[in-house]
Amino acid sequence: MNADQDKLTERSTPLVALIAVQVFCAAFFVWDVAGDAVELGWPPLDAEFVVETSVALCLIAAMVVETRVLMSLLRRKAHLERQLSLAAGAFHDIAEAQFRQWGLTPSEQDVAMLMLKGMSIPEIARIRGSAEGTVKSHLNGIYRKAGVTGRGAFLSLFIEDLMAAAPAVPATPAEPPAVAAQGR
Repeated sequence: MNADQDKLTERSTPLVALIAVQVFCAAFFVWDVAGDAVELGWPPLDAEFVVETSVALCLIAAMVVETRVLMSLLRRKAHLERQLSLAAGAFHDIAEAQFRQWGLTPSEQDVAMLMLKGMSIPEIARIRGSAEGTVKSHLNGIYRKAGVTGRGAFLSLFIEDLMAAAPAVPATPAEPPAVAAQGR
């Protein structure tokens, strides 16, 4: 199980426990109402019986609603995780294509990807098992090949290139064209 699934389980557990307690309480109330119905005869016309029956039915309805909401939230989370995974994969593919277009070496591509993830030079050096000077040398090569002077410019250029490659989304006008034409 990965960390996200652990977090989901951790957050879902109290809700599942609450629903389990409600199931137990509902079963108790239904058992009590059934016993009262047998004791009072059918149809029981006692006010306490009507209140207990109403409470049991409300509790059962709440359990059904809570279970449906929890399942809906879990499905939505799974859908969003799939979408995020697809986006992350697409981002990685776009980054690699851009790196190849710039002519980065495999080592430079690795350093560039780690830099895009926001890692510092010491962190990159530690992850790659190399000296900070080596990472700085790779960064200088990356900046030169990308035609920029530093990390901020590299990130800016990279983001601009990504946005230029993204499909255009038609802008929605603030007001319908008919209304805009009438105002002139």
